[in-house]
Amino acid sequence: MRFNNVCIEGLGYHLPENKVSSTDLEQRLAPIYEKLKLPQGRLELMSGIQERRFWDKGVFPSEVATIAGNQAIENSGIEIEKIGCLISSSVCRDFLEPSTASLVHHNLNLPEESFVFDVSNACLGVLNGMCIIANMIERGQIMAGLVVSGENGGPLVNNTIETLLANSHDMDRNSIKSSFASLTIGSAAAGVLLVHKRISKNNHDLLGGVSIAETQFNHLCRGNDDSGVNADWSPLMKTDSETLMQEGCRLAGNTWNRTREILGWENSEVKRVFCHQVGKGHRKLMYEKVGLDISKDFSTLEFLGNTGSASLPITLAMGVEKGILSKGDKAALLGIGSGLNCLMLGIEW
Repeated sequence: MRFNNVCIEGLGYHLPENKVSSTDLEQRLAPIYEKLKLPQGRLELMSGIQERRFWDKGVFPSEVATIAGNQAIENSGIEIEKIGCLISSSVCRDFLEPSTASLVHHNLNLPEESFVFDVSNACLGVLNGMCIIANMIERGQIMAGLVVSGENGGPLVNNTIETLLANSHDMDRNSIKSSFASLTIGSAAAGVLLVHKRISKNNHDLLGGVSIAETQFNHLCRGNDDSGVNADWSPLMKTDSETLMQEGCRLAGNTWNRTREILGWENSEVKRVFCHQVGKGHRKLMYEKVGLDISKDFSTLEFLGNTGSASLPITLAMGVEKGILSKGDKAALLGIGSGLNCLMLGIEW
C-alpha cells in the first residue's frame, strides 16, 4: 500500500505514575524462585526491562486514551472540527459494548459527523488504525483522523503472579515459561493524529507499507478475557515465548523486505527505526532478520516494558519529543503482533 496525501500531524502519550521494577515482581514470586532455584534478577536479565508502569486501580482505558488523544490534537494545532474519524485500537477496553472509541469521542467533544469505532489486533492495533484512517484520507472521505490506545497491563501481571503462587505446589521450570511474557507487560496510552497533506503544517509524510499474516501461528499467544476493564477483571495470557520470538522475527524479516520494495528504499537510507517493544532478545534477533543497523533503534522497553498497542506509537512520540528525527529523515515503523501479524510502515519526516 502507498499513501500520497497522508501526514502524521500530532503525537501524544500518557504514562501512569506507579513504577514497578522487575525486582519488585520477583520479590512477590520469591516462594517460586526459591523452590525452582531461580536466581534473582533473572527477569530483567532475560528481558532487559528494568521497570514498567501501572495505572491506579479503577482507571479505564478510555480515560487515559482521552488524555493521549487530546495531547496529539493539541500538538497538531488542527481544529477538532476537521477530525472525521476516531478509532480506539487498544487490547484493553472499557466494556464489551459500547465501543471504547465512543467514550473517547464524547470526552474529546469531536464532531457528530464522524466514524467512531474500535479496532483491536493485539499489539498491532494502532498501526492498523493508522492504515484505515490513511486510506480514508486518500479516498477523500475525511481530512483528519485520530487513533488512540489505552493499555492497562496491571491486572494481567497481578493475576499472573497470583495464579503462579496459587499453583506453586506443582510448578516446574517448564510450566513457568508460558507466563514469562505476561511479566513483561506495562501500561501506557498513546494517540496519533493523521491529516490530509493539504492541511498539514509539518508535512511528516506517511508513505505506506506492507502487512503480512501467518495465522497458522495464532496459538502461540492467547489471552482469555474479553469482558472489559472492571474491578473484578482477571485476565491471563499464555505464551510460547521462544517460538513466538523465532517465528515473529522471521516474519519481520520477510515483511521488511516487502516493505522496502514497496517504498523503494535501501536499508542504508533509513535514519531511525521504531519497533514494537518486547525485550532485548527479541530486538537483537529482529534487527538481524531485517538487516537494519541496531544503532538506529530508539528503545523504551527498559523503563516501560511491553505496553501492547501503545508500545510503538509511544516510542515514536518519545523519540520525536527528544528531537531524534530531522526534516527529510526516513524512518521505519516495525510492528508485530500475536496472530501472527506483521505491519511495517515508512515515514519521511
